Amino acid sequence: MAEKVFYGKGVRRIKKDDSKLYDSIVDLDKNIWDAKVLDYRTQKLIAIAISATNHEGSSFLKQVSKAKKELNITRDEMMDVLKVVLLTSGMIPFNKALAVVNKLYD
Repeated sequence: MAEKVFYGKGVRRIKKDDSKLYDSIVDLDKNIWDAKVLDYRTQKLIAIAISATNHEGSSFLKQVSKAKKELNITRDEMMDVLKVVLLTSGMIPFNKALAVVNKLYD
């Protein structure tokens, strides 16, 4: 797994101002991604689907870019994820996420 990058606003400042809190965030992250049954790739696909439903394009772009680069997530896999987003969250998040996927894979 690559070096941790937290996209939440303010985390860099927490790292600087409150190392104990930052260490707790890092530990939580390690525990989350250390699943007992699901592999990391599957977890990332779930994270991508959740990110797509949040209507926040830059976070989704970062999630997909990283997954494509580090895990070789294919366009077909992304489309399977987006079909679930369409079913569970509707056309608006689906279309927004699809625009990002098209940009990254075309």
